[in-house]
Amino acid sequence: MGIRPGVRQDMTLAAKSQGSGPRGWAKVRERTAKFMANAERLAPIAAEKMTKEQRLAAEEFKAGRGYDLLGPFAVMVRSPEVMLRAKAMGDYLRFRNVLPKRVSEMVILLTAREWTQEFEWSHHYTYALEAGLAPTIIAAIADGRRPQGMAEDEAAAYDFASELQRRKSVSDASFANACEAFGEPGVIDLIGIVGYYSLLAMMMNVARTKPDTDQGLPLPRFPD
Repeated sequence: MGIRPGVRQDMTLAAKSQGSGPRGWAKVRERTAKFMANAERLAPIAAEKMTKEQRLAAEEFKAGRGYDLLGPFAVMVRSPEVMLRAKAMGDYLRFRNVLPKRVSEMVILLTAREWTQEFEWSHHYTYALEAGLAPTIIAAIADGRRPQGMAEDEAAAYDFASELQRRKSVSDASFANACEAFGEPGVIDLIGIVGYYSLLAMMMNVARTKPDTDQGLPLPRFPD
């Protein structure tokens, strides 16, 4: 994809200030690449610029959630039906799933950590604390370590979700422990939470969505 005209003009002016030779252009290109790597790709759409379908979807979202589009939903509204169907799934998986609240919030944090998704992490960092998840467990997840001192249900959810995300499968032992802790309905909800918050994380990582709070941040990227 080419460089937008306005950005190219800025590069030209900057190159002149650095000197018109190859070194000047090299420095400008390096700075521009760093800027573009961090610039939001799919920023929130102003209400007056939305299509009729997008505006109706945004109104339906606000009527259900009580607040305006934000984070992944501000990205997904470009495809209104995708956004509304994602909202509907989230209405259950976030607010009404059968897992203990501290456990579901721990799994959401674990998913956000796997994707290094700071918007998701910063919001659910606060929700996890409010739900009673120990700060030491949150800190270990942020560091990429298996937390010490987890309750049995936390350990069962952690092992299941970690294996699912990293190995793309779950061992018999982890499956059995999750079934014992949460029952088969809880296992389905556990899988759903991992999948749903992975979807939201992918949307925001592609869009380069910026966090709107600094709670629990920064979240260092795992080594590639």
